[in-house]
Amino acid sequence: MTIEQLERRALAIREDIIVMLEEAGSGHPGGALGMADIYAALYFEVMRHDPKKPEWPGRDRLILSCGHTCPVRYAAMAESGYFPRKELLTLRKFGTRLQGHPHNLAMPGLETTSGPLGQGLSQAVGMALAARLDGENHRIYCVTSDGEHDEGQIWEAVMFAAARKLDNLTVIVDRNRIQIEGDTETVMPLDPFAEKYRAFNWEVIEIDGNNMKEVLRAFHQAKQVSGRPVCIMANVVPGKGVDFMEGNYKWHGVAPKPEEAEKALEDLWLQKVGEPA
Repeated sequence: MTIEQLERRALAIREDIIVMLEEAGSGHPGGALGMADIYAALYFEVMRHDPKKPEWPGRDRLILSCGHTCPVRYAAMAESGYFPRKELLTLRKFGTRLQGHPHNLAMPGLETTSGPLGQGLSQAVGMALAARLDGENHRIYCVTSDGEHDEGQIWEAVMFAAARKLDNLTVIVDRNRIQIEGDTETVMPLDPFAEKYRAFNWEVIEIDGNNMKEVLRAFHQAKQVSGRPVCIMANVVPGKGVDFMEGNYKWHGVAPKPEEAEKALEDLWLQKVGEPA
């Protein structure tokens, strides 16, 4: 796909996120909106996968560690054909396959069940090691939030991946600098963040995660790295695309009300038609 086509996919994903969350009346818009560009790149350009054969053994695996941001993954999956887009309106409703945190037995295409923060990277490391032992060449991608790096389990997994030289593993850090209680650097400072990963012998690629050219360049570069795992430190704007949500930690876990959703969709529509939002 071209850069422009991928950017339009990201906008469509953002629109679906707003519609889903407004319908559900609960959820997490900030992180989901910020990562739409990353997910558009993963599902439409980077990963090897087949929506018609979600259990295809040769597929790349995507692990979502920060499960509360699942609306962006659901929207990307629907956009790429895993299930009808109308099913997005069932988010968080009784009996839905689209639970508030992904449940891997609910729907093909979800590799793990997530909820407790800090555990996804350990799962991804296990999959990467298993792929190597089995002689498989698929890649493992793991999306983590910056806030969940407050968890010690993350750093145990970071050490193990480097020790085993798991170069089939790419971690994408959602570096949006917010968590439910405020700015990450106030709650539990992470900087110098990238240098921490480098100190653990990871290859680190720092990017503007809302710039599609940089996103694609980073994923391409990650595939060329040999002998060590890769961390893509994606600096993103939480609430990206919606003026009154951008950069505001209060939108970490609050769904838009109908009038707010209408304004958010207007912001996104103006971007789609090329006018300033």
